[in-house]
Amino acid sequence: MLNITVKIEAGDLYDYMLRHSFNSPAGIVGSTFGAVLILFALATRQWMFLVLGLVMLLYLPWTLFLKSRRQVLSNPAFQEPLQYTLDEEGLTVSQGEEQAQMAWEDMHKAVSTSRSIILYTSRVNATLFPRRQLGDQKEALVEMISTHMPPGKVKIK
Repeated sequence: MLNITVKIEAGDLYDYMLRHSFNSPAGIVGSTFGAVLILFALATRQWMFLVLGLVMLLYLPWTLFLKSRRQVLSNPAFQEPLQYTLDEEGLTVSQGEEQAQMAWEDMHKAVSTSRSIILYTSRVNATLFPRRQLGDQKEALVEMISTHMPPGKVKIK
């Protein structure tokens, strides 16, 4: 059994949102199209395309930055630390009087960024474990996830 306490901050949520958005088909297409517009502008010296390409590349990160700040400030779930318990059955998250359990077989995938280990509980919802808050529990967390999820669903570096 592994008990972890984390407090999600705006930077943690922003990191998750960036990874999730830029790894989606829409994020990949939008980024590619923005880069193509910039290359086209440089090749043809039509600077309007440079502006359009920069807007396409910078709009999503900027709006996600603002959204993460707003969400952390307004959502009561981010005001107090979350208590996670990982065991043979799955993941239990509790905060105050509230508690929710998820079985390992219901987990969608596990990935990592330079800032977090992300355990997707569905295609769009995830549990975030900020690396800076894990300390010496990071290795145990990765081992617990890797032991209970199929290898094809775990992409943690």
